[in-house]
Amino acid sequence: MHKYLVVSDTHGRDDNFYRALEAEEPVDGVIHCGDFEGSEGKFALACDCPVYFVAGNNDFFSDLNRELEFTLDGHKFFVAHGHNYMVNMDLEYIRSEAISRNAEVVIFGHTHKPVAKTMGGVYVFNPGSLSYPRQEGRRPSYLVLSMGDDDIISYEIKYL
Repeated sequence: MHKYLVVSDTHGRDDNFYRALEAEEPVDGVIHCGDFEGSEGKFALACDCPVYFVAGNNDFFSDLNRELEFTLDGHKFFVAHGHNYMVNMDLEYIRSEAISRNAEVVIFGHTHKPVAKTMGGVYVFNPGSLSYPRQEGRRPSYLVLSMGDDDIISYEIKYL
C-alpha cells in the first residue's frame, strides 16, 4: 500500500504543512497544488519522498510547472492549481480536461474548500487549504490518498 499526502494553498504560512507531513509520515509522495508563495524549496527539502508540485496563481516568481501529468501505482494523474479551469464556478471543466488527458484522477486547489468525490468515472480531489480554509467551520484541511496492488484508490480528507 502506498500513501500520498496532498496539500494546497499554504500561502507562505508553513507551520500546518509541517504538522500534516509529521502526522502522516511515512508517505510515498507529496502533491502540492500551488500557492506556496515562496515555500516550495523548503517543502521539497522537508519531504523524504518524491514531490509533485505545481505553481498557483499567487506563485508569481516560481519556476514550477503550472500543470503536471504523471502515473502513480498505475493511475494517471492530472494536477493543476485550478484557477484556469473555473473551479470556483463548476468542476465540470476540470473534469473534462482530465478526461481529455486520459487521467482518472484530477487534483486541484484554488478554492480553499475540500472536495473528494468521483464524477463520471474521474476522481476529483481538492485538499482545501492548510492556511486559509473557506469551507464551513474553516478548519485547515489536507487529503490522504492510499493506493495498492488491488487497483483501488482510497481517500480521506483530514483536518488539523
